[in-house]
Amino acid sequence: MHDDELNLLTETLHKTMLSVSGTELDAAMTELGWIEMLTEMPDTAVPLVFRLLGETGAHAPLINDVVLADTALSLPAGGTVALPYSGGRWVRWERSEGPGTTLDTDVPLRVVEAGDTVPLAAGRRALGWWLVGTSRAMLDLARTHALNRMQFGKPVASFQAVRHRLAETLVAIEGAEATLNTATDDLGSLLAKAAAGKAALTTARHCQQVLGGIGFTAEHDLHRHVRRAMLLDGLLGSARELTREAGAIIRTHGCAPRLTQLS
Repeated sequence: MHDDELNLLTETLHKTMLSVSGTELDAAMTELGWIEMLTEMPDTAVPLVFRLLGETGAHAPLINDVVLADTALSLPAGGTVALPYSGGRWVRWERSEGPGTTLDTDVPLRVVEAGDTVPLAAGRRALGWWLVGTSRAMLDLARTHALNRMQFGKPVASFQAVRHRLAETLVAIEGAEATLNTATDDLGSLLAKAAAGKAALTTARHCQQVLGGIGFTAEHDLHRHVRRAMLLDGLLGSARELTREAGAIIRTHGCAPRLTQLS
């Protein structure tokens, strides 16, 4: 895909995600050729789509398509699959927003019985990009607040303590993104998801500190991104669980893989 085509696709997806979410976005993505993009250019489509989901705050059950596309099963597009969640639970990201208890009031993610084992590498990379996008959205909110909020006659962004928190946040996000860019196999995808989850939680903590009291209010957008980050961190394994799993894998093999072997 040429740069001008990619820019046009990015702009179209961004506008769509700002205007609709949930089942409406799911339908809109189908019309935009999401399944074809996932089939023909997954290395471009998945990072782009899931990063934009995070940056815009929209949601759609597209993780089902990514996981199902990575299986050897012949399953129809638009299906759902039971997915492991932190704490030994299993969930299903429904494609309809019907009645019933969900893990989050905005997202139809419901606890279900344990499902069949499915490949998780592609899904973990997709969620990692979603977490990176969510982290960048939180950082943008905190940065804007720091530049506009005045204390002692100058922006709070001029204070070193605030700058340090924003800088540490950016380093965490950039590190997670670099890990995602090199992840291709199971272990690399596991580590990338763990890095993205940890970066998102670090971002939420630092941005909350920068925003201060306004960040705790329902009127501010930060809490939506924080809730989304916590929800996505648990899906397909939390950062803490995946770090322990990676340690167990390394201990079993008796050595840690080189960074070049993770790509």
